Amino acid sequence: MRFLLRRFFCVLAVAIMLPAAAQLTRVPNTTLTNVPPQPPVFGYTVNNAFPGTTIVQPVSIAAPPGETNRLFVLSKLGFMYAITNLAAPNRSLVMALPVMSDSESGLIGLAFHPGFATNRFFYIFSSRSNAQNNRYQCISRFQMTDTNNNVALTNSEQVLIAQFDRAGNHNGGDMHFGPDGYLYASVGDEGIQYNGGFNAQVITNNFFSAIMRIDVDKRPGNLLPNPSPYNSTNYFIPADNPFVGVTNFNGHTFAATNVRTEFFSIGYRNPWQFSFDPLTETIYVGDVGQDLYEEIDVITNSANCGWPYYEGLHVATNLYPNQPGIYFTNVPSNLVFPIQEYPHSGTSTLIGNSVIGGIVYRGNRLSQLYGDYVFTDNGSGNVWMLRYNVTNTVPYQQIATASGPSSMSPDPRNGDVLIAQINSASIGRLDYNSTSNGAPLPPTLADTGVFLNVSNLTVNAGIVPYDINVPFWSDNAIKTRWFSVPNTSQAIGFNADGNWSFPTGTVWIKHFELELTNGVASSHQRLETRLLVKNSNGIYGVTYRWGTSRTNATLVPEEGMDESFVIYDGLTTHTQVWHYPSRNECSLCHTPAAGFALGFNTGQLNKNFDYGSGPTNQLAALANAGYFSNAIPNIQTLRSLAPATNNSVSLEYRVRSYLAANCAQCHQPGGTPEAQWDARITTATIDAGLVNGSLVNNLGNTNGFVIVPGSTTNSIMLTRLANLGSFHMPPLDTTVVNTQAVALLSAWITNDLPNYKTFADWQIQYFGSTSAPNAQPNADPDNDGNNNQLEYLTGTVPTNAADVWKLSIARSNTLAQIKYLQVADRGFEVQYATNVLAPVSWQVLNVPANAPNFAATAQTNVVPDTITNATRFYRARIFTP
Repeated sequence: MRFLLRRFFCVLAVAIMLPAAAQLTRVPNTTLTNVPPQPPVFGYTVNNAFPGTTIVQPVSIAAPPGETNRLFVLSKLGFMYAITNLAAPNRSLVMALPVMSDSESGLIGLAFHPGFATNRFFYIFSSRSNAQNNRYQCISRFQMTDTNNNVALTNSEQVLIAQFDRAGNHNGGDMHFGPDGYLYASVGDEGIQYNGGFNAQVITNNFFSAIMRIDVDKRPGNLLPNPSPYNSTNYFIPADNPFVGVTNFNGHTFAATNVRTEFFSIGYRNPWQFSFDPLTETIYVGDVGQDLYEEIDVITNSANCGWPYYEGLHVATNLYPNQPGIYFTNVPSNLVFPIQEYPHSGTSTLIGNSVIGGIVYRGNRLSQLYGDYVFTDNGSGNVWMLRYNVTNTVPYQQIATASGPSSMSPDPRNGDVLIAQINSASIGRLDYNSTSNGAPLPPTLADTGVFLNVSNLTVNAGIVPYDINVPFWSDNAIKTRWFSVPNTSQAIGFNADGNWSFPTGTVWIKHFELELTNGVASSHQRLETRLLVKNSNGIYGVTYRWGTSRTNATLVPEEGMDESFVIYDGLTTHTQVWHYPSRNECSLCHTPAAGFALGFNTGQLNKNFDYGSGPTNQLAALANAGYFSNAIPNIQTLRSLAPATNNSVSLEYRVRSYLAANCAQCHQPGGTPEAQWDARITTATIDAGLVNGSLVNNLGNTNGFVIVPGSTTNSIMLTRLANLGSFHMPPLDTTVVNTQAVALLSAWITNDLPNYKTFADWQIQYFGSTSAPNAQPNADPDNDGNNNQLEYLTGTVPTNAADVWKLSIARSNTLAQIKYLQVADRGFEVQYATNVLAPVSWQVLNVPANAPNFAATAQTNVVPDTITNATRFYRARIFTP
């Protein structure tokens, strides 16, 4: 919340001369030419992921949640196998089920319960028969034995759905637990060609032509399913499923109790495989076409993907002759069209006739594929990729071929694309091939051209050192930083509060060292030196590992690596694992929303640095050297982030500075989609979703919020910061808890936040409600000249005229001095105008004393003006962190 208080004074002032800044001279760099603007691009091939491990007709691959060294594979013929010790794989039989395995039927879908580690539950989609040899598509729950988690209890089956099916094809059969903890399952249109079963676009029949979403844990607040001959009461319906309570659809009216409320999305012919992007949670579906086209859909709750009105992007043809006319007279207007279709005929690398679907690649080894949707086709064997970014799709292109692909899944170790291959009875892995285009990456740090002398880290001309106010947490590493804009005709776009813009070719260098004995400088171990390169597509990063050398470092593999170090803390020794990031991990944080270069912005660089002639402000030095394309306005009043150790600054602003440095790359609009709060320092705490902010995951604590005043237990941000594990934040490149940050956040929660009040809280405290006339923001119930907004910001009592915040002016010789009480944890900015007649132009008083700091304690502040022989009027802007 901000407020502008006007107090007018006519003054005469004299100028003060600021000391000259130490000189930084910009020169071009000519040594980074070995660093290519883009990393080399490789082709792909599919290799056997587990040589010697044969599985006949594999159709589904899954790993239990949180596990990294075990896979389970279903054979369509009715067998479930475990593959353990993936580096030297061993196959064992988990379970054999009697199934009908003709056509597309069999044992075809597998999903592990999110709590599998403790409850041992997993779910199977299978084609079964009854005594009359009638076919049923079944979703069942099984359990592993309590003595061997690779052996299933076949007598533990609990049937959820057993759907009578007149044909062996178009079963769907894929299953996954979503990020919401619900079980999703795909079902086809029953298999009679041209929608001959009349099942598509019907929500009151049985379980066909849809993706279903059910609650197998029967959470409070969810609903029993509507009765059907083919379902059970072994699950609930999520209350927000789209067809709950619906009584009219597609021109038909019916009782809500007749609806298949299991449906999450409809309009499919045969949704063979669907998947969740683990980063964005986007759902991709591969839906098998009829005669002409296959399609890839992206769906959300209630999506109608159009079958049988459309095949791909085209109006469907050759429908079953007796198709009810309702399909053609009541085509919904809200159909979800595919993000990609491909034909059955044409160029061989772009065709197929039975889409499988696929996964979004979020692995570490194939950085050029990161974020791409990789999918395949059973008929042609083509493996394709496409990139979808919500607003548009980069057209698909072939990258490899597989042998009768039937499904895809990520390798739990590293995210590699695994492909079940029916024709070769194997599990394939997508790998780079030996073909590449583009200049290779420099193999050693010396080859990059960064350093004139690698041993003593002396950089070449045109590479400039810099420092920041609040470093990103890196497991106690000591960091040194440089940057270069090699071409002096290019410049950085300055922005006072937002991201800077950087020309193509900008390079940032960051060097890491670790003290092996805490507090002993001579024990420094060189770890790595990273390069981040700005190019026309964004950025890419590489890292060089020093190992035991102090004379050169070598390029780390694309997938990154880990290394252990023994640390002595003065009393004991412990092992610390250092993670060298993969190239994909660089792009996870260095995002467009974050401005690509973390820590290279106004709040971080607004501090002094010694370029060799004494300390000077970095921003001023860079501006004077010509590194910015635009002028820096009011440089004395720019924001600075505050280190955790600066006790003169309020706890709140130090916490916000830590969050801005460590979390804002994801936690801001345009960052990670699931991020619910805003870490940017420019977003006021009251608007940032921090205090009592909602969560995507409360870690099982129903009383949890982002930050809860006075409660360290219920503040989930603190829980995630203070504990390592899969839910630790920040999530990348850390194996050590930042105890300083934990202490800082704990102090804010415990000491300051119990007194935290929103303006609405303040209104209720003094006036009993937010709607009372005297409680309104511009009201002044005590007639002291300060309205309620100002009284709230300055901590004065709105019903006591003697308790008033004032702005005053005094003379010191011929200088004008603006004085005020700087209230703790509030920002103050003095502004001036040369007249108060409309239009009034208020400007910031650009002097050091007017810097927007947030004091830890209340104090008197004096802001001197510096202009002589001028009439000026003054006011103050007051604002919260």
